[in-house]
Amino acid sequence: MTTTMPTRIMPRRTRIGLVAGGLGAYWPQFPDLLPQLRRSAEQVSARLGGLDCEVVDVGFISDERDGAAAAQRLRAADCDLIVGFLTTYMTASMLAPVAQRTGAPVLLINLQPSEAMDHATFDTGAWLAYCGACPLPEMANAFRRCGVEFRSVSGYLGDERAWARIGRWIRAAGVRAALRHGRHGLLGHLYPGMMDVSSDPTLVTAQFGGHVEILEIDDVRVRVEKVSDGETAERVALARSMFTLDESVVEEDLEWAARVSVALDRLVEDFTLDSLAYYHRGLDGETHERVGAGLILGASLLTARGVPACGEYELRTSLAMLIMDRLGAGGSFTEFQALNFRDNVVEMGHDGPAHLAISARKPLLRGLDVLHGKRGWGVSVEFDVAHGPVTAFGLGQARDGRYTMVAAEGTVVPGPLLAIGNTTSRVDFGCDPGEWTDAWSASGVAHHWTLGTGHRVAELTAVADLLGLELTVVAP
Repeated sequence: MTTTMPTRIMPRRTRIGLVAGGLGAYWPQFPDLLPQLRRSAEQVSARLGGLDCEVVDVGFISDERDGAAAAQRLRAADCDLIVGFLTTYMTASMLAPVAQRTGAPVLLINLQPSEAMDHATFDTGAWLAYCGACPLPEMANAFRRCGVEFRSVSGYLGDERAWARIGRWIRAAGVRAALRHGRHGLLGHLYPGMMDVSSDPTLVTAQFGGHVEILEIDDVRVRVEKVSDGETAERVALARSMFTLDESVVEEDLEWAARVSVALDRLVEDFTLDSLAYYHRGLDGETHERVGAGLILGASLLTARGVPACGEYELRTSLAMLIMDRLGAGGSFTEFQALNFRDNVVEMGHDGPAHLAISARKPLLRGLDVLHGKRGWGVSVEFDVAHGPVTAFGLGQARDGRYTMVAAEGTVVPGPLLAIGNTTSRVDFGCDPGEWTDAWSASGVAHHWTLGTGHRVAELTAVADLLGLELTVVAP
């Protein structure tokens, strides 16, 4: 896709705490060991800094007192993930305070200097630089008994497989942080009768952290009224540059959508929102109905900029979209549209807002006289998600109120699409579409979810671990 996206709204950077260590009893015995281990720790710190995160490096610890001091510094830094680098053997008492007091999840890494020792030339001191694996079972046992979740990555300093796994944990920590620090707008009211969509904002704060800001359609209306003609014209020009305009687009409707889009940007800025879910029914063409029907363009632009927005008051799906966006997968508002048993694909998408950054082509704006199932009229977005590997991802909810995660990996393939102002993607899940649909529906996911690029189950597994949620992978 060649369309230039509007400037992304940059989220808070993920903050990683780093503590490296080894058993201090070794230092007087093997004088060359500590300098070597410190050099390894410097390499790890530099490599972490290249993973699009802020690194809080508290240095090297040699005993349990150093560990306690490191824990206090890391606690004050409010880290999203603590990385404990086991450079050689160290006792569990050195990292237990870090795991218990920082309030952040801990990832232990065991990265020896190279792929293997040179057995013919190594003495005891040289060997000790390779025995970071030695304390891992001890740490796991101690963490379990202390009520701390255990996770680790083992490899060597130049091992790209290990660094890929470490990067996965850092991205998962970024997702956890986005939810913990997030401000999520809930605008309007529930679509009547959608029992699955109903969400308790308190449960969002209780299980994910963050804040749900309750908004009214008037919060948009008053901002629409303050948008100037010049600002509207600029937004129309942006829309014309980003979209192919179908001949069905009425100029007056495009200008209205552009005006509402500017107001929506101001709403997000004024309330410092990280995501938005909305719905308003309205009546007989009055102002509130027009505002609600005019949100699609602005919501799509915001989603492309990193503030996921979706319709039908679907708070859980806007959160799922935020998770996928922070993993770099985009994430577009999605539901079932039809099953195609001839081509063996599930056709899915939605009317309304879409994630423009993951479109397979230049997105199209289509004018609609009727927004099916909703009041009003106006412009809507039409495209399919970029062809290739994708992941369907949604948040379900159990009877006790606990959120769950549901995911499935598939492939978007080319083929005929509806031309009705909806996003539509043809997804091949590698099995009978009917069997997949039954398995997906039985997972506890609601009737909306998000579709993002890439196969993301490995990353979502890490996210589920850090959030303490159950992940169901649908693969019949």
